[in-house]
Amino acid sequence: MKLNFFRALILGILVATLVVPAAPLQAMEPRQSGQQSGQQQPPKRPPEPQPSQDQYAISVDVPLVNVDVVVTDNNGNFIPGLKKENFRILEDGAPQAISNFAPTEAPITVVLLIEFSKLAYQYFAYQSTQWSQVFLNYLGKDDWVALVSFDLKSTIEVDFTKNKSEVQSYLARMYFPNFTEASLFSAVVDTTDRLKDVKGKKAIVLVASGIDTHLGKHTLDDALKALRQTDVTIFSVGVGRDFFEYLDARGAIGSSTRMDFYQAQNQMNAFARMTGGKAWYPRFQGEIPGIFREVAAHLRNQYSVGYIPANQKRDGKVRKIKVELVGQDGSPLIMIDQNRKQVKYQVYAREGYVVPKGVT
Repeated sequence: MKLNFFRALILGILVATLVVPAAPLQAMEPRQSGQQSGQQQPPKRPPEPQPSQDQYAISVDVPLVNVDVVVTDNNGNFIPGLKKENFRILEDGAPQAISNFAPTEAPITVVLLIEFSKLAYQYFAYQSTQWSQVFLNYLGKDDWVALVSFDLKSTIEVDFTKNKSEVQSYLARMYFPNFTEASLFSAVVDTTDRLKDVKGKKAIVLVASGIDTHLGKHTLDDALKALRQTDVTIFSVGVGRDFFEYLDARGAIGSSTRMDFYQAQNQMNAFARMTGGKAWYPRFQGEIPGIFREVAAHLRNQYSVGYIPANQKRDGKVRKIKVELVGQDGSPLIMIDQNRKQVKYQVYAREGYVVPKGVT
């Protein structure tokens, strides 16, 4: 089978890299392949899928600001049953009056954004396509999914569909990338822009190394600016950690490449943290099902909290948001488990948003 041949090819390439003294994270020069890029127009919007509030992001349609929040304990278990009174929202340090509150159970609209380049002798592309197929197993029948790949530019491979088998089949046929370059920042900007008019809970599952080879039209600052203005949550799944650590342990990676790899992880972390998501960097294939199960669970275990900002200025500035859990007396909420031990918890929510400019 072609897939088995490809796996064998990858393993052979990885062995060969051990004798390559320089630049282990990229191939020497791009080659043509049979995999052609797809259309570049924005994906079709799914039919207005749900009337409920969006995920742990914010709608910047003023005056109402919506923040979707997930709360877990330190073991990653989701904490249900919290009430409106248990939430306190601070905007630029000032408490806000919560006007809307509800758990959200709406279908998901998600973009699988995957790196498909020749970096690392195509190993990043291999992991991205293989791992992404696993994620589809955790989507529901009413969830929408689109597949977008990126190398030198981003390409819509499969438009929004409820047919997960269509996406899975396409991923299984993605063998040979076209370019060595990876324009991660442009892919993030373009994808969030395409999602800006899509209603409902929206997310990007970013399966990539985090490396940007700086040939795209956007910078890291552009990507971070775009994320401050979007209501999309990003979940980052880093590929290539096993590749990097294997080579690093054998002295095949220099200090510059090592710093590039850690910077790439920092960028993936920033995308997730800013938007209320989470980042993972698996070492082993066996971790993948659990990671994607957790991504889907995050999207289905949310509290939607809405407020009208006390500061009504439309100045185009960034407003910082902090979500806290409190008890009846306003002090930090203390949770006790069945063994009468205090439960430590983690709150996931967007860090801020940009106020649209306009008349107050």
